Amino acid sequence: MGLNLDDKKAVVAEVSAQVANAQTIAVAEYRGIAVGDLTVLRAKAREAGVYLRVLKNTLVRRAIADTPFAGLSDQLVGPLIYSVSEDPVAAARVLNDFAKGNDKLVLKAGSYAGNVLDVEAVKALASIPSRDELLAKLLGVMQAPVTGFACTLAALAKQREEEAAA
Repeated sequence: MGLNLDDKKAVVAEVSAQVANAQTIAVAEYRGIAVGDLTVLRAKAREAGVYLRVLKNTLVRRAIADTPFAGLSDQLVGPLIYSVSEDPVAAARVLNDFAKGNDKLVLKAGSYAGNVLDVEAVKALASIPSRDELLAKLLGVMQAPVTGFACTLAALAKQREEEAAA
């Protein structure tokens, strides 16, 4: 059964609210995916803080009109599942990771920072480490010189102790 006008307005308002805070939208065709697999995908999206929903393309076009994601409108054809996130990488990563294990989910396009992304660009965006991973790597790089300096001081102190004892 189709949506009435009030339901459609509610969906557009909900999607508009998600898009207003989003940095990335990724889109994939889900033709032929089992319900159980979609449930798993939704659970992974929730864990990653990603808004994931199957929507009518016309309603999404209305929701993204006059936003930085408006260029994506031309790509919205066929049965699509929409992944929207505030994290620049999460929306693309959720769909890309799931698509690797399920050939029925086919990445179609995406949008980030006002630019429309093709399939390869969505995959490239998904491969970028998350903010937390990058911060952990930065911390490791910053600690390496301090750790090396501390080891050098410890070795020097041990050497002086041995010279004093001799």
